Amino acid sequence: PGLAAGDPIYSEDFTQVTFPLREGVLWSDGEPFTAEDVVFTIETLMAHEGFNDNSFFVENVASVSAVDDHTVSFELNQPNSRFHTRFLDRWGCTWIMPEHIWADVEDPVTFEFNPFVGTGAYKLHSYDPSGFWTIWEKRADWESTPTGMMFGEPAPTYVVFQYFANEGAKILAQLTHEVDVLNLTNDGLKAVLQQSDSSRAYQLQFPYAVNNDPAITGITFNTAKAPYDNVDVRWALLLSIDIADYMGIATDGAGTLSPVHIPSLSNYPQDFVAPMEAWLSEFTIDLGDGETFQPYDTDAPQSVVDYALGRGYDVAQDQASLDKAFGLGWYKYAPDVAEKLLTKNGFSRDGSGNWLLPDGSPWQLSCLSGTDATHPGSRNCVAAVQQWKKFGIDATHYPSEAAATLNDTGDFDVSSNWPAYEPWGAGPDLYRVLNQFNSEYVKALGDTTNGHESRWSSAAMDGVIATLRETDPTDYDATVAAGIEGLKILVTELPGIPTFGYLGFISWDETYWTNWPGAENAYTQPYTHWGPFKYMTPMLEPAQ
Repeated sequence: PGLAAGDPIYSEDFTQVTFPLREGVLWSDGEPFTAEDVVFTIETLMAHEGFNDNSFFVENVASVSAVDDHTVSFELNQPNSRFHTRFLDRWGCTWIMPEHIWADVEDPVTFEFNPFVGTGAYKLHSYDPSGFWTIWEKRADWESTPTGMMFGEPAPTYVVFQYFANEGAKILAQLTHEVDVLNLTNDGLKAVLQQSDSSRAYQLQFPYAVNNDPAITGITFNTAKAPYDNVDVRWALLLSIDIADYMGIATDGAGTLSPVHIPSLSNYPQDFVAPMEAWLSEFTIDLGDGETFQPYDTDAPQSVVDYALGRGYDVAQDQASLDKAFGLGWYKYAPDVAEKLLTKNGFSRDGSGNWLLPDGSPWQLSCLSGTDATHPGSRNCVAAVQQWKKFGIDATHYPSEAAATLNDTGDFDVSSNWPAYEPWGAGPDLYRVLNQFNSEYVKALGDTTNGHESRWSSAAMDGVIATLRETDPTDYDATVAAGIEGLKILVTELPGIPTFGYLGFISWDETYWTNWPGAENAYTQPYTHWGPFKYMTPMLEPAQ
């Protein structure tokens, strides 16, 4: 959003939108940033199916034009009051290409764009070809960047991103003051805080974690691949999870449960979860032969509380604090019901109690994640695999450096990719969550998807998305009502299992830099891997 000079200006029917652009911005090679860069970017994305944003802009944009050097106008194919959100960069969005570099590229989809040229206050200095580190250098003309214009000069001259092979190496590097910021596991953070007088966490007291992240973590099913195209199978896999045991494995009991595909934080519990509780309690699964089952469990959070108490943690006793820390509800541990759902669909067990697919072959399930063992994605896979092995499935964890690509092309069984994209984090608008399930974005297995990695969609969800696009996002009642309908569809169809809100375990070493955005001073988001990290750099203060 830093490249914009103000808010987007929509027509009354949301079919036309104009963006004013910030004047005086220079690319890192000294060329001016103009409206022509924006027009070129959109037209290039629309012309090449290999780009992630191709489907979105083909679906939405009738035409784009430069009114002048600092004004861009879009004519839309249909009303879309959230069109501008595609350019918001919390951690991922449509980035503008420098036309003077990309215009002469023969194949823009495969172009490596090296060296990188951007409009940020730092330029690429050097990098390790093996991928272990990247160094960025503050630009001499930082005043000609959105960061400099809005917040002033960034404090560090260099910013170094470094990869560590394991958490022990990370911890040692901070204990010897070689790295300022770490993303850790719960146990890793505890180890740092116990051994360092100069390191601090996001929260200064237990549970120490970053707990205001709007992402819901969990499991994503590849619904384009059997047997995960069967909703009964998806529900069976959920009901074979003992959530207290799962949370103990994944987070040592520190996470906040959510039964729906958004996290239980901020106003989301009161806007969505609480109003849905009556529906959740009455929600029924058909087991066949006239038998039904209601899976929702308001006591599930208490089972996680009991786990935490058993570990000796100092847990709040008042209900409001417990609801905030552990959530309002989740689903019952019902392996007997899971068994009925599977046998109803032709599954069986062998003589050793292991599950067989309807064709009689062993059911082998692989859970894909990235390779960082500290990441909630890895933790979800580890916990889920243990639950499914206990249930009799030959389940394995598949950590891969290529996880992002494998998710995008559908080369997986189940994945710990988020079961739904995260909402904005402020306000009740769930368009960002629900729109990723748009049927327009679904691609065949092997092709890069433009929507959610589950490749699930439905006509009912398309209807909710259309309603939101025609709804003013400031209309609270209408926005919440549409969001609830979308969440009900996701619970019913279960393209993924929501488990707990994202927990970040950050350790900051204050030997060289202070004024980190901790919970008591949350002037921006705390992560270095999110786009707004650039806005943190002018706020950091030298320790000496």
